[in-house]
Parts: sequence; C-alpha cells; structure tokens
Amino acid sequence: MDASARAMVEAIHGTNTQAVLYLSGGASQALGWLVSVPGASNTVLEAVVPYSRMSMVQLLGKVTAQFASRQTAQDMALMAYNRALKLSQPGYPVLGVGFTGSLASTRPKLGDHRFHVSTRTCDRLWASSVTLSKGLRTREQEDRVSSQFLLKAIAYACKIPATFDVELTDSETPDEYEMQFDEDQELEQLINGQICFKVYPFLSDMSKAERKIILSGSFNPLHAGHLKLLEVATSILGEGYPCFELSAENADKPPLTVSQIKQRVRQFENVGKMVIISNQPYFYRKAELFPGSAFVIGADTAVRLINVSQSNQKILL
Repeated sequence: MDASARAMVEAIHGTNTQAVLYLSGGASQALGWLVSVPGASNTVLEAVVPYSRMSMVQLLGKVTAQFASRQTAQDMALMAYNRALKLSQPGYPVLGVGFTGSLASTRPKLGDHRFHVSTRTCDRLWASSVTLSKGLRTREQEDRVSSQFLLKAIAYACKIPATFDVELTDSETPDEYEMQFDEDQELEQLINGQICFKVYPFLSDMSKAERKIILSGSFNPLHAGHLKLLEVATSILGEGYPCFELSAENADKPPLTVSQIKQRVRQFENVGKMVIISNQPYFYRKAELFPGSAFVIGADTAVRLINVSQSNQKILL
C-alpha cells in the first residue's frame, strides 16, 4: 500500500460511516489495506468473501445468469447495506459494498477481464463496471487495480475527495451508474421490503452503545407515557441506547402510507428522540432484525403476549 492509499484509508476510518463488504473474484488487497490501518473497527463491521459458486448462491438466495456482472454487484451491495443496518451503532451512517470480478487466472479466459463495484447508502446507489486490457497485467496487478478502484469507491461513498489515481489505461474507461433516493423513495423501498429499516436519529450526540433499548408501538399519537416508559426502562437496564420503533406493516391492518409514516416521524423530531421505521410487525421478527436488543413493552402488550387464551397471540409472537 502506497502513501496515498494509506492516507485515503485513514480518511475513511476518520468518518462515522460503518460498512459491510461482500467481495468476490478480486479486490482482495483493498480489504487488507482497510484492516491493516489503525481505526479499522470504526469502519468495517463485517467482510465476507463468497468465492465459490455455492457460497454466492447462498448469499444471494438465487442462481444468477452471470456472477461477474453489475447487477450481481448491486445485489451484493444492497444485501451488505441491510446487513450493515443490523450491525451498526444506532444512528450512524452505514454503507453496503459489493464487488464481483473475473480477473486473470491460471488458465486463459475466453471472455473479458472485468470487475464490477457497487455501493449503497441510505440515499444513493452507485455502480461501475471496468473492462481491463487482457494480457496487460498479471493477476496480482489486476487485483491491485481493482483494489484501488474499490477503495476510491468507498471513499466517494464516505464523501471523501479521492486523492490518488487508479492505475487504469486510457482505454479502460469505467462505465458508471448512479441513482439518488429522496426520503419518500427510501420509505417506499422499506414498505416493499428492499431495505429492512430506516433510522431517524434526531439527536446531536451519537452513542457508542451497541445494544438498543427499543419501545415498539404505533404511536398514533406519541404521548408522555411512551416517553416516560422508555426513560424508566433505560435507567433500569443501564448500558444501551434508547429508541422507538414503528413498523410500517401491521398484523391486522393495511401498511402505513409514506405520508402517514412521515407524519408520525415528525412527532419524534419535535421531542428530539430517535425512531426506527421497520417493516416487521411481529416481535420474533423484530428480535431477528435487532439482535442483542432489549425490548420494552407496555402492560397491554405484555398481557397479549403471555395470555394463551388470547386469540391473536400467534399474530403477536
């Protein structure tokens, strides 16, 4: 790793962005660069290398027509983003990174030497494809170039100006694609199940606590009892970060609309409290979505959960 790459890694680690990376078929040096510089734990939540065909199939949950493709990289980035949401500290910006490549191997390849990179944040999907000049580099050199490109993509997603050039020739022009999302589009993606939840921090201080202390409800409206219940529960439980959770999906009613969600979110903005919008109405699904969290429930919910005579017990659990 040269000095410019190291400086960029240090800049990435200096941000609050927390990332999950799914890499296959190249860019292995980038992962080494990221974790070899002090501060890696600030950035890297998890890195997975699904290298075999079956590993990739299990990761994606499907068999794709072509593993080394832009669409596969985008699918990997979206899955990494959702994984990062689950692993990140409350309220911190998260990043999903997908990389897939077909680089030089022990045997000559009939197709192009190429790689595809995609990043996903709360408001942006970015992807790029690069076709390398076949025979120009060794496998190690192609891996280095793809690693440089990946590192630059991560820096861009973290809003860090790139300070070094990727060692591409003039003919190796990246084919880039970018899509921006506004709040309404992001909430539509949540309702449709593309993303698992959205966090509204509404706080000036960011907690380093990993455990969430969650009070779920419909909050129609949010009232003083909700605020006091979470406050008391947090004081009893000790370490943890208090937040409210509202599901866009309902076990008994139609899902909330985007306008309804935004209206209820404004209540939390007015009192400066964190709220998470999810798409899981069932508590066992919430537990999977927020592993290691403590859930706070009111008396009415507690009765419904433990009373075996309640006809809707299965719905709640």
